[in-house]
Amino acid sequence: MAESTTRKHVKAKVCLVGDVAVGKTSLIKRYVLESFDDRYVATVGTKVTKKTVDVDWKGAPATLDIMVWDIMGEKGFRALLRDAYFEGAHGVLAVCDLTRKDTFYDLNNWVQMVRKQVGDVPIVFLGNKADLAERVVVSPEEVARMGAILGATYFLTSAKTGQNVNEAFHALADAISRRAE
Repeated sequence: MAESTTRKHVKAKVCLVGDVAVGKTSLIKRYVLESFDDRYVATVGTKVTKKTVDVDWKGAPATLDIMVWDIMGEKGFRALLRDAYFEGAHGVLAVCDLTRKDTFYDLNNWVQMVRKQVGDVPIVFLGNKADLAERVVVSPEEVARMGAILGATYFLTSAKTGQNVNEAFHALADAISRRAE
């Protein structure tokens, strides 16, 4: 029987978590649409955006549709949307704002909540707004330490300049495809 050369096509659900106004929606726009918008629009409920990337899936080249789920950061909505939002998630981007220390400390709570809901899925940390260098209060060392403690890869990103945005999403896509092995 001839070996099939049909490229595998898989889907993965990716959720972004983090406090209000850390840049989750801007990161998605930068990654998926390659654009940035300074106007802040609070995300109401959830929104799903798709991006297709090439990955290695079980040793063979494959196409991965990343279904990127965006959620509002307000704490009141966490409990409300949590179950449906995280249901079936394959990976998570946990985002903090490098200019707001509280958003960094809160990453731990987000990660605990994710793990409680969906288990030990790959998580990538993003310290966002790295372009605001003069206002940054969370050091790269702190982000690295948090990543090590929680077993997550991390990136210092800027949705505005695009710094490390593609790299972060690709790192998560790779981790998800490795997990499928």
